[in-house]
Order: sequence, then C-alpha cells, then structure tokens
Amino acid sequence: MKNRWWFVLPAVLLAGLLAACHPVEPDPEPEPEPELDPEIVEPVVPLNDRINDGRQVTAYVTYYGSKTPDAAVLTHINYAFAELYVVDGVYQGFKVQGSLSRFESIAALKQAHPELKICLSFTHGVSNPDNKQGGSFSAMCKSENGRRAFAEDCLAFLKQYQLDGVDLDWEFPGLSWSGAACDPSCDVSNYVLLVKQLRETLGNAYTISYAGYCTDKQETSGGYRYVDIKGMDPYVDYVNIMTYDLDEAPHHHSALNDTRAYKDCNRAVQAYLNAGVDPAKLVLGIPFYGRHSWSTSPTAVSYRKILEMDRRQYRRNQWDEKASCPFVSTMGGTFFCGYDNPRSIAIKGEWIRKQGMRGLMFWEYDQDDDKGTLRRAVWNAVMTQ
Repeated sequence: MKNRWWFVLPAVLLAGLLAACHPVEPDPEPEPEPELDPEIVEPVVPLNDRINDGRQVTAYVTYYGSKTPDAAVLTHINYAFAELYVVDGVYQGFKVQGSLSRFESIAALKQAHPELKICLSFTHGVSNPDNKQGGSFSAMCKSENGRRAFAEDCLAFLKQYQLDGVDLDWEFPGLSWSGAACDPSCDVSNYVLLVKQLRETLGNAYTISYAGYCTDKQETSGGYRYVDIKGMDPYVDYVNIMTYDLDEAPHHHSALNDTRAYKDCNRAVQAYLNAGVDPAKLVLGIPFYGRHSWSTSPTAVSYRKILEMDRRQYRRNQWDEKASCPFVSTMGGTFFCGYDNPRSIAIKGEWIRKQGMRGLMFWEYDQDDDKGTLRRAVWNAVMTQ
C-alpha cells in the first residue's frame, strides 16, 4: 500500500501543474440587448362635445367588420357594401354583401341615435357566393331601363330600412383593375346619367354621394376614365374624396402636401375646386391604415397593427415635416409605410376648415385601436371651431 502512493503522487502533482498552467477561458460577453422602438402610447383623446351644424364625420363600416360603431363620434355611416347582380349584361337587382344581420345591426343604430345618418354604399366588385361578375356598373348604366330599375330598387331599400341615402363606389369608370367590366367609350358619361336618374327617383329626401378619385376625368384610349367631376356635381350632395392610396412606399400615401408622392390631399382637392365644386360639398378621406405596397406583402397595415409591429424590426411614429404625416421605417432606415395619427389628423382638420370643406371620412372603422384613438381625433378635427 505505501509503495502505490509513490506512483500516484507524481501523477496528481503533474495534473495540478498542467491545470495551473492552462489559461482559464473567460465567460463569453453577454449579447447586447436589441434596440427597441419606444412604445406608442397615445393619450385618450377627450371629445369635443360641440356639434357644428353642416360639418360631417363619416365612417365606412364594412360587412366583414365586427365592431359596433360609436355614434358619439359620427354624423354619418356608409355601410360597405352592396353589390349589383348583373346577368348577361342585364341588371337583376342588388344585395348587401355578407350577412344581412350585420347590416341590420348597423341600420338599427338609428333607433337609439335618430340624428345619425346611415347610407348604403355600392361597390363594383363581387363577393357574395351566389353572385358572379356580370358587368357591374358598366353594364347596368348602359341602358335607361337598367339605371331606372337600380334607382327604384334603391328607393325601395332606403324606405324599407329607413336609411338616409346612397353612396356610389365605382372604381373606376373606363378603367378596370378588379375584373369588373369597363367601357371607356361611355362609362364616364353613363355614370353622370346614373346619378341624374337617382336624383330624379330619390328626390331631395335622400342624399347621394360618391367615392371620388384624386383627379378629374382623363382621356384614354377609346374615351375617358375616372369621374366627370363637373358633370356629377349638380346631382350629388357631397363627395367622399379617397385621399389615400395615393402612392406606395417609399412615398406617403396620404400626405397633405408632398410633391414627392404621385398625389397628395392638396392636389386631389384642387381637382374638385378647379371643376367648380363648392368646397362645402367636399369630404376629405383619412386612412386608418398604412400603405406599404400594391404587390409586396403586407400590402397594407391597419393602425391597430402598426401599434403591434415588432419593436425590434421597425421604428414607428416618426414624423415627416414636409408631408405632415407619421411613418414607419425598418431599423435600417428603409421607409416602410406612411399613415395617419392624431397629430396628422388634427393638421388635416385645420386645413379642411380653412378651405371651407364639409368634413372628414375614414376607411375603415375596425382598423382603429380599441381606445378609438383615430376616430376620436377625426371628430375633434372636424368639430373644433
């Protein structure tokens, strides 16, 4: 036993010596914390309780939405949408899109809020499973019988549900990017004939409006496209100008004044003023979403989703002084999308009041956050003295 230790002891001493000479690996440096975009915390917007007669706040409320609109921040609702049924080029009638119960729940808001105006908005598109694209507005408007039948159906529907008017959203006469038929040789002029027929049938008891583009009618191969602003003017009560989707990244899609973009709010409104429209008939559109692209996913991001974007990848709530709009960029600095927030809405509200315009509308109600940040901001922007 004693002799064994003479063999073991040198080995133990050698192992200790080697361990003492071997450098100890340092602990790895901790990974740096990723940079986070600050949370966006907009304060709850206190409502201006003043209601200025003649000023208008309109929400587009969709058939696929789930929210019940807050009537305290609205003067008008446009229910989106109803679609035309056209077979072999002949108008057969129309139905609301989606569930009828959804529409009826919105129409019922007038029982508790009789001052609220509710209008039915018509699309050129098709979504109901029992329908297919048969020519839509282009086909229906080509005949006097089609225009008259549509106007009479509108009157019956408005009476049945005690609605206040119709809103037309044909995007656009003489042009098709949705699969609907178009005919540049006559669509633009037939659209005027349609609103003329609606006015004759509905009289002055109901309102007629349309979703307006950012420019007047334009010549194209074989005729015209877009809307004859001057021709429509005598028959409509107001125009909901779609001052959004005016461009895509890297430009703002709803800038107040920004010549870098294809169009902006100022130039869009000017097209109507140049055509002789009274500014008191003009309603400026506010997007409750940011437009990133027309083809790259995500094409658009709702305001509520902007608030939830990955704070490690995106910087939100940045401000573009020239465009008077906030925007989102990647952490690397690439412009991702422009959008609207309470600050930009207040600026647009001040601008439309100076122009003598009727008010603001927005697309669409369900894209707001749960606090109603944007819709409350729209109300205040319109109703402030």
